[in-house]
Amino acid sequence: MTAEDEARALDESLPDRDWHVLPEGTERSSFAGPSGPLARIALGPADGPRIVLIPGATGSKEDFAIMLPLFAAAGYRVESFDLAGQYESFEAGPWNLDPPRARYDERLFLDDLLAVLDDGAGAAHVLGYSFAGTLAGLALLERPDRFASLTLLSSPPEPGQAFRGVKRIGALSGFTTPRQGAALMLWGIRNNLNRVPPGRLAFVRERFALTRRDSVDDIIALMMATPDVRAELAASPVPKLVAVGEHDLWPRELHERSARELGARFAAYPTGHSPCETAPHQLVRDMLGLFAASGSVAGS
Repeated sequence: MTAEDEARALDESLPDRDWHVLPEGTERSSFAGPSGPLARIALGPADGPRIVLIPGATGSKEDFAIMLPLFAAAGYRVESFDLAGQYESFEAGPWNLDPPRARYDERLFLDDLLAVLDDGAGAAHVLGYSFAGTLAGLALLERPDRFASLTLLSSPPEPGQAFRGVKRIGALSGFTTPRQGAALMLWGIRNNLNRVPPGRLAFVRERFALTRRDSVDDIIALMMATPDVRAELAASPVPKLVAVGEHDLWPRELHERSARELGARFAAYPTGHSPCETAPHQLVRDMLGLFAASGSVAGS
């Protein structure tokens, strides 16, 4: 069996799980970000090459629970944190800024991310999931010294109104306000339109009790005005990977075009919008290949 076949077989045999339970040895902490306390987890040797995994809107650090021990076993120090206003970072928000601001704006999320990246030595391998892919790209352009590689996981493949290319409902995006768009997304998640297993659904519904609705609304508004930094990212020498599910929100051809425009590797998996949950072994395999291209690998 090839490594590709083995990774796919492992993903296809994944059981349902309790997503509250993190891998043994996972360290929990609270990071003092510019916008307030950010819930953070980490696993792996303290002196290993660093990986930072960033969840997207309505997501959380637990979305990477299956990936954490795979990276740690390969010798990496892997971290994740909840974005401001999301799940256990619900106390972080624009009111904590100096001076306070009214909205969860792009600068808030970006400054939080840069602070996390600065809270460690050297460059990190960074993955941004969905909306966080846009954040990670902006952070790379602002602080390239903090990036050993960049992985965009199920991230918006087009600038501007990111939802215009979404399958089936893209045509409606121009008639939807950010709050209406957020309401539609939350309704779909709560009603399990993605058909996730019972354990996953229970966790996703439960974390909505902490996630702030204004944070979700503001993220959707930001996604409706995704900045066009394709040329700048393409000019960056940092190795890049665009990774998606075959049944993602956006058509595969848009992601493939985005990868070409960015000068990135491209990987697709037989799953939906969340390969970190449903194809983690394949995603880790491809990210480790990207790390080798960067020259920043465990044990080197």
